[in-house]
Amino acid sequence: MNHTRCLKASEQPLARRYALALLDLDGVVYRGDDPVVHASEGIAKAQSEGMRPSYTTNNPSRFPDTVAEQLRGLGVDADGSDIITSAIVAARMLTHHLATGAKVLIVGAEHLRDEVRKSGFEVVDDARAHPGAVLQSWHKDLSFDELAQAAYAIEQGAEYYVTNRDMTIPREQGIAPGNGAMQLPIIETTGKHPLDSAGKPESAMYDEARTLFSHTDQPIPGDVCLPVGDRLDTDIEAANRGDYDSLVVLTGVATPRMIMTASSMQRPTFIARDLLGLDMAHPAATRLGEGEWRCRGCVVRRTGTRFELDASDEAMGSYDGLDALRAASCAVWEAMDGGMDANLIDVTSIERAIDAGSRGE
Repeated sequence: MNHTRCLKASEQPLARRYALALLDLDGVVYRGDDPVVHASEGIAKAQSEGMRPSYTTNNPSRFPDTVAEQLRGLGVDADGSDIITSAIVAARMLTHHLATGAKVLIVGAEHLRDEVRKSGFEVVDDARAHPGAVLQSWHKDLSFDELAQAAYAIEQGAEYYVTNRDMTIPREQGIAPGNGAMQLPIIETTGKHPLDSAGKPESAMYDEARTLFSHTDQPIPGDVCLPVGDRLDTDIEAANRGDYDSLVVLTGVATPRMIMTASSMQRPTFIARDLLGLDMAHPAATRLGEGEWRCRGCVVRRTGTRFELDASDEAMGSYDGLDALRAASCAVWEAMDGGMDANLIDVTSIERAIDAGSRGE
């Protein structure tokens, strides 16, 4: 598998280079009930260039039409057929493992149950029905009895699958246990780990999207699909696992430091401030010599474990500080690939310069 060692360049806007955008939602398009800055504008411009937007979420509890309604309320032109949830992918995943008509014990909300039924399986709630598989997902009303029935079924020989492995989930009052955390009681009780997972960071969601959004009987080629996300450990890792190019945006979880010190499995192909990055060309980062990289007017040099930026105020302000981040990312990734410990890397001065550049200072 070819993981991104350095960023790629694109002389044309990404919306012309890639046919299908696989957009994460929270942190990319919205934050809770609030729109992310420039999200609707960037998506509309990308559509005008011929790119089809689709939306991917690890949340298995909401029906696609509900998600689409929220997007429309934020000014994004979307309907339910544009949304892929981990429930949809999980139901399709089961078709690769189980015979049609098999009984599946569901730990999850009605959206997941509906998708599993539509895929030709019988949904059950009790281990005494002798299901052939258990499919576990997060939902806010998860009960002890659901977890107990899942454990009983697995102990009796049912195969164990999950919609996703997210350890946490953002809620109104803060960060709550996610589906991954809720799997721990099952794993500890039965000694069995899930055989497969539908959600990111596995690439199944992107793989299934290529079939779901294809207008022919062949999947859309992977090299014209672009996953877009704000999390390196889910969105971008899933892209790398599936050998897709990817775009990370700085409107959610990922910070410049996280990008600069990312492991090979979590390195993006392109970096943008927000979804307007779909409608822009992306400059090359060029290696000048050992520990020295340039992106347009920004040069980053390494001295030991310290990385310093050489750039004029004009160079930093003209491109939102991103050229410094591009050059620094390639310089740090090269050092890490050469054996440098990420915990020892000092990029503090570059972080400050990128932050100032983003404010136009």
